[in-house]
This record gives sequence, structure tokens and C-alpha cells, in this order.
Amino acid sequence: MRKPLLILISGFALLVGTNLLGAQPTAIAERIRQATVYLMQVQLEGDSPVITCTGSGTLVDRSGLILTNAHFARPNAVCPGDALFVAFTVQSDQAPVPRFRAEIAQLDEGLDLALLRIDRQLDGRLLEPGSLSLPFVEPGDSTALTLDDTLTIAGFPDVGDDPVTLRQGSIVGFTQEPGDRDPFWIHLHGDFPGTLTGGGAYNQSGQLVGIPTTVPRLPGASGGSCTSLQDSNRDGLLNREDRCLPRGDAINTLRPVGHALPLLRAASLGLDVSLPVVADATQGPEREPRLKRLFFASAVNEAGMPNTVVGRLPAGSNGLYLFFDYENMSAESVVELRVTRDGTLEPGFSLAPARWRGKQSGMWHIGSNVQPWPNGVYDFSMFIDGRAAAGARLVIGGGADPVPVFSDLVFGIVDRRGTPLGNGFVLPSGNIANARFIYRNMRAGLVWTAVWYFNGFEVARTEDPWSEQDGESGAKTIQIEEPGGLPPGNWRVELYIEGKLAATSDFIIAGAQQGILPQIFSNSRFTTGGVGPGNGPSGSSRGSVVGVETLTARFDWQQIAPGTPWQLRLLVDDEPFFDRHLLWSAPSFGQDFVIQTGSAGPIPDGTWELQLLINNVLLETAEVQVGIGRLFVDRLASAEGLRLRGRVVDSQSGEGLEGIQLILLTEDYSIADFEWREEQIFATARSDQNGNFEVQRLLQRNIPYSILVQAEGWLPLAADSYQFGNEAPDPIELVIPMTRDR
Repeated sequence: MRKPLLILISGFALLVGTNLLGAQPTAIAERIRQATVYLMQVQLEGDSPVITCTGSGTLVDRSGLILTNAHFARPNAVCPGDALFVAFTVQSDQAPVPRFRAEIAQLDEGLDLALLRIDRQLDGRLLEPGSLSLPFVEPGDSTALTLDDTLTIAGFPDVGDDPVTLRQGSIVGFTQEPGDRDPFWIHLHGDFPGTLTGGGAYNQSGQLVGIPTTVPRLPGASGGSCTSLQDSNRDGLLNREDRCLPRGDAINTLRPVGHALPLLRAASLGLDVSLPVVADATQGPEREPRLKRLFFASAVNEAGMPNTVVGRLPAGSNGLYLFFDYENMSAESVVELRVTRDGTLEPGFSLAPARWRGKQSGMWHIGSNVQPWPNGVYDFSMFIDGRAAAGARLVIGGGADPVPVFSDLVFGIVDRRGTPLGNGFVLPSGNIANARFIYRNMRAGLVWTAVWYFNGFEVARTEDPWSEQDGESGAKTIQIEEPGGLPPGNWRVELYIEGKLAATSDFIIAGAQQGILPQIFSNSRFTTGGVGPGNGPSGSSRGSVVGVETLTARFDWQQIAPGTPWQLRLLVDDEPFFDRHLLWSAPSFGQDFVIQTGSAGPIPDGTWELQLLINNVLLETAEVQVGIGRLFVDRLASAEGLRLRGRVVDSQSGEGLEGIQLILLTEDYSIADFEWREEQIFATARSDQNGNFEVQRLLQRNIPYSILVQAEGWLPLAADSYQFGNEAPDPIELVIPMTRDR
């Protein structure tokens, strides 16, 4: 029979004093502080590492996984370090203390997210895998956030001199960008310095829902700021001659944590994905980044294209998107959007400086259909690396004007009535491409123009007066024809009314015609062989495999031009662990495109899936079952539970004892069963010089634990099968008196 909680436990005294952090909000705040770490990118130069960049991070797994920004984790022009140091706050009112080094476990530069893994002691000695049991927080549902929700932002407010700060802010907006997740940014109202970048944003339940993000500009860029922290040139002086740590501007945006879940999934399962064929088109010669063809739309369709082009919007509008073409961009480019209404900055629509996540060139959009857009004159100003790049103005207010409108461009092969069939934005190779659009408020005689482009070059143009026969409103289909066949690649249509852009959309031609749909990818399957062309599959797309350390996905392809955007997604048990938007760089035809998923041990059991998409259209899938076809446990562990801490003292003098080891066993084992095997141990702790200890892994209510306390020269204490019920305070505090072994 298990004993009740509030008693002496083999000499352990449970304290329920008034100094405990028993209130839930205080417990949540303490957990957040413990899980927030200070990160330093350093250059290892002799015995004195030179700090090159700093930021905050959040522990998201007890084994030492840290979620943060990529821009100061991965070496780059602004942050050229070669190692990452991790500092912890020992006391809540003290500055962080460096304890470990970390390596990059997963990285998505486009989203500016990195997942680090603590792997070494500060002096460089490797840590034993599984030896850490650190405090952590769990991710929440960032898609459940709404306007006016209050969030807690955690991070370090300066360059490491102060403890973790917790600040509150309210959500004032959301921003969409191209892609299949919504939103891409959360806007905050509050005072958040740029040094909090990489930290965490938490909902009322203490779950991580966002990552505060801003980026220092490139060296020499206007508006950049930095701080000299150490005597990097070793001349005995701290001045302008020393290395200056870049500092970002004030933060008003969060990256939703939902974008980080594939990285966390891959890291928690120990997975690594490699693409032997480089899946990004090669960069051309360096040229100045440039933005052009700025315009506005009131909505975005499923392919990320504008529904129509607007010159103004009526009062009460909720949807507004800024579109623009871009050239010569790179992952190092820092982009900022400042939006003013009647001359006043609007933080709910502006974006703090952030790393560019698009490709080298293409079309982009930034906007929202969630929060209302108040009446006024809006100026959108885009900056690249701190320099003004382009701008546009729009007026919102008044009633809707009955102006001529073109909208809802889609593409396909037409039926007998002229209606395009297919998926609307990816066409098979052929002689004819059809575009269909909606028109309203047209009048006979209005001059309208259709312009077709291929890979950025104009290839066809028609200009005609609007026919009275077409009428005022309806739908119209136009086409481009090439007897020799329209080449695969990136295509665009622009429609003008009286010389003003009225509608535009991009589409892709690729693959062979298979009915009304393109067949671009085929013969997709999973294998367990190597990457060579002679290695055949030992597990088919519908088969089952066991005990493999590498799982290889393969597919064939045809008629897809280099530079075509495509998306690669890998899932296990319906949860993505790899999701990238790429540019095709392989030949236009080929077989056995290889994607390898490796693991430090056997590939975990589960149902594994490959998905290939273009313009958000799913074109090809493959599936394989590994082992029993389902993960045995969810590797994304919960951070909910009780903290256990206390003090070990000499039973005679009452003085604190240093170096006393406390071991908690899992519910499956008693003290008599204990054989010092790793799977038997739930958590461990060791008392400090004052006798204080804290178990870094959270205990669950109503789960029995066995406890062993021991040290050389002292009589051991042991207790079997004690559980902490619903009445137990959080944290649990114990005083453990020890008796000398004489």
C-alpha cells in the first residue's frame, strides 16, 4: 500500500512553508526562467574565446535541445564564430553562467530557426548521450492564438550582464507570406529589445508559442548598432578597436512555434535528411538586391497568387497584401517593412528586420486578412540591409467603387465550354496554355491587354477594345499557343485595363500530360539500399522494413526545368519532420532522385511518407511502414509536472552537505530491483556546496517513485513507491537529514 504524501519519508521532511512558489502563475514563470538560456557564438582563439554574437534560446527537451534563431547560431558574415556556448541562470536574480557547448542539430535558414543540441562540457569534453536532465518547456498551439491575447516574452535583455527578463505584450496582428502555413509572423505590442531575439513567447498555460525574432544588419549597413563587450584585440583596453557585437532593433514580431515542430520532431527522433543532388538553383553573380512591380491585392489564393489588383480599398476591409518582384536576394539579406497610416508607424502591420527566406528571385507577398485595416493613407516602405529599396501607397476608406475589375486567374486545359480543368496553377507540357479570369463592371470599348511571360521575358501580347458581346460581367478564357510546344518553366500572365495592372498570376508548365493533370514525378518509393543507381529496393512503397539505420526515398521525374520551385515534405505518423521549399537544379529528365533519412540507431517504428508538391499542389506520394508502423511513444515529451528540490543536511549539526547524490527510479522499479541500469533511472540530482539540490526532470502526480540518497561516508536513505497526489504543492521541497557512517 502506498503511503500518503505529507509524512516523513525515511528521514525526508516535506516542507509546506509560505515561502514556496505554490501559485500556478509563479510556478509557470519559474519554469520559463529555468528553460531560458543565454547563447554565445564564439571564435576559439587560444585560451580566451572571442564572442562574435549573442542571443537567447529555449530548452525544449530535457536532453538539451535548444530552440533559437538561426542567424546567430550558424556562422555568417555578421556572426563569424566557430563554437556555441550555453549559459544558464543559476539564481533568478543573477546573470547567466556558461556551462556547456552546443552543436546545430537542425536548421531552417529560411524560417531563421535553429535547434541546437548540448553536446560538450565547456572545456570541450564530450558529454555522454542521455546524461543530461534539464528543465524544459513544451510547445503549444500557435494557430490557436487570437488578437489581443496576452503573451509572456522571455529572454536576456542585454549582452549577458542581467538575468532572464519576463515581459508581457499583446497580439496586435498576424502576417502571411508565401507558403503553406498560416500565419508566418505574430505582431506584438510592447517593449522588447532586440537582445531578446531567439528567446520564447508563452501563452497563459506556460506553453511556448513563438520565437521573438529580429536580425542585426550587415556590417556597414545604415542603422546598424553594436556593443563592445570584451578586449578582443588584447591591447588592455575596451574601446572601438575591439570587436563589436551586432545588436538588432526592437522586436515586434514572433515566428510561430508551429514552424519549428518539424525541426523538433526530427531532432527528437534523431533523424538527419540529406539530398545528394543539391536542391537549390545556383546563385548567379553578385548584384544589388532589387524590388520592383509593387502592387496591392485584397486576397491571396491557394497558390499564393493575388486574386486581383487593387488601387484602393473601401472602409471595413480586412484583407490587404503587398506584392512585389525581387531579384538578387540571398539568405544573408536583411529585409524590413515599415507601414505608416497617415504618417504614424503601425507596428501591427510592420515587420522588424528579418532574414530573407525566399529564393534569389521571384514574386513575394506580405499581408493579412485577420485584423481590420482602419481607414487612412497607408505607406509601405521596404528596406534591404538598412537601405530604402521600394515603396507603395494605398488609401483605405469610403465606399466600394464600381470600377472595372479582372480577378481570379486560373490555368489549365479547357473543356468544351472553355472552362480550364486541372489543378489551376501547374500545367502539363503541351502546345496551348489557357487562362480564365472573372470580370466585372466592364464597358464596351475599354482597352484591355494580356501579356504572357516565360522565365521573366515577354513572349506574347494582345491589346483589344472590350467587346460589347462579352458584356459587363462574366468569365473569359484566353490562351497562348506554340506549335512546337510551350517549354517547361515559370510562366506569368498580366492583364491590364486602360494601361493599369488589373490582375496577374504566375503558373508553372512541367511534366507530361496525363489526362488533365501533369505527371512530373513518378515511381516514388522507399528503399533501404544505398545511393548508387545499382542499389535496388529492399522495401517497396507499400512494404514494411525493420532494423534499418537509413531510409531512402527515390523518385523519377520528367520535363521540369531548372529553377522551378517545388516542395519536399517527409512525414512520420502524419507529422512532418522535414519540409522545404526548393528550386529544381537537377536535369529536366531523370531517374532515382535520392533523399536519405539517417539515424544514429535504427529508424524508429512508424508510417513514413514522402510528399512532392508544386505551387502547394500535391503531385506525388509514397509510403512505407517501419516495424509496427507506429511510434511507440511520442518523443515530444510533456513539460507539465511537479518540481522537486530541497536541502541535504547533517542530522547532528544541521549544516548543508555537498556532493550528496539523489536518485529517483521509474515506477517500474523498486530499490531492491535497482541495478544501476540507465532505463531504471527517472532522474538524478546532486547537492551543491550549501546542500541545496533540484531535480531537473518534472515529476508526475499520482505516479510512484522510489528514492535513493547516498554519498561516501554517510548512511544511505531509501524509500519505495511514494507518489505525489493532487494536494501536493509545486514545487515539492524536502529537507533530507543524513547520518554519518561510523
